[in-house]
Amino acid sequence: MRLTIARKIALAVIAIVILCVGTMAWITSVNLQRGFVVYLNQMQTRDLEQLSTLVAQRYREEGNLEWLRHRPRAIGDLMRQMTPQLQTEGGPAQRRRRPPPDRMDARPDDRPDDRRDDRPDEPRERPGARDPMGIAPRVSMVDAAGEPLFGPPETLPTIDQPVIVDGVTVATIRLRPLVQAGGADASATVFLRQQVRDMVLVACALVLVSILLAVWLARHLLRPVAALRDVTARLARGQFDARAPLLSRDELAELALHVNSMAEALEASESKRRKMLADVAHELRTPLTVIRGEIEALIDGIRTADSHALASLHGEVLHLNKLVDDLHQLTLADAGDLHFDWQQVELGALLAPLAERYRERAAGAGLTLEVTLAERPLTVRADAGRLTQLLVNLLENSVRYTDRGGRIAVRLAQDGAWASLTVDDSAPGVPPSALASMFERLYRVDAARTRERGGSGLGLSICKALAAAHGGAIGASPSALGGVRIELRLPLQGAAA
Repeated sequence: MRLTIARKIALAVIAIVILCVGTMAWITSVNLQRGFVVYLNQMQTRDLEQLSTLVAQRYREEGNLEWLRHRPRAIGDLMRQMTPQLQTEGGPAQRRRRPPPDRMDARPDDRPDDRRDDRPDEPRERPGARDPMGIAPRVSMVDAAGEPLFGPPETLPTIDQPVIVDGVTVATIRLRPLVQAGGADASATVFLRQQVRDMVLVACALVLVSILLAVWLARHLLRPVAALRDVTARLARGQFDARAPLLSRDELAELALHVNSMAEALEASESKRRKMLADVAHELRTPLTVIRGEIEALIDGIRTADSHALASLHGEVLHLNKLVDDLHQLTLADAGDLHFDWQQVELGALLAPLAERYRERAAGAGLTLEVTLAERPLTVRADAGRLTQLLVNLLENSVRYTDRGGRIAVRLAQDGAWASLTVDDSAPGVPPSALASMFERLYRVDAARTRERGGSGLGLSICKALAAAHGGAIGASPSALGGVRIELRLPLQGAAA
């Protein structure tokens, strides 16, 4: 049989309950027996007090203790006159029968039994035969001189009760205390056995109930685990629409939420992957189709293999090569394999020559480029080559997708512990709903980002990956100039921060 988690939990709970209940039952049983023995000894001590009182009364009548010396039947007659303590206290001792008044009042010399103590032919009554407390076999008495009156001399610790007559101790009654309840009368032993038996039955009942509850609890607690197991199995088979139900509000519910979030992320990633594959196939098919058409036209003699035809083929090859390079860059970024040469870079010194280079390019496109640098140096920890690639992509986007006669404004400033670089351009703009999607791979806004302008749809995705690698962030928002504002934020280093 396979030990599942449910069985392990059930067995663990059952073992703990059995250990706890068994230990409790054992300790309670031991304490009950010890306490019961102490209780019996206390009750028998009270019997000794009564016996001492009866012996003192008889002493006053006889004037000595010779009537008691070596005559156990005499002490038995006194014991039968005692009021049983356990009977009055609600204990298990049976009611003792007091002797008839004529037997109680009779003197020892007038009692036929006493006069026939020395007759060997008559059976003697066993000492303590009518002693429900069971103290007779353990009782002995010595006189004031220490001479034994009856019973064997005790060598073990005893409970001593003096017999006092007119302030003088005339004898001492000694009782060997009980060590275990079995030394008491039969009714006390039966009572103790009943208590222990009931305790064992209750313990067994509790263990049985705990077994049933443990099995139910294990199944109840592991219902969410079973649901999670089914969901993860479906996710492993590629069914990313699987979701785990929330069956509780504990840690397993939190785990179910995390599994659902993972499933949603996998579903979104799979959707993006399929979309990207379709877009990449489309992007690669377009230049390849053009190149194929050009080559077939040259082969069929429709077009002449002059410089114009070769320039057209070269342009398509460059576009195809750039698309492949961009895809390679993104693949490396996703895998974390982009290599960086980290150093302290001053942004103003890096941006100034790029701005001068693109000022001429912007003028050729009929655009005005304005650059505003920070008043003091802003130093960041960066790879100068990768950061240059990021800035080139931003400036190239603005120059390529801004209508002729427009304006581009580049501004570098400090914002607390961050360096902020903003690139604003004029119309055409981007719908607000499309701003968040601009950094997705192969995404284009049809109204302003068309393939005829030369873009592959991967530039901003590369910018986002490079910004994240530098510990910064990049985002898009509407520009006051009527186009799009791209803001790059990088953490400053050292004194600049």
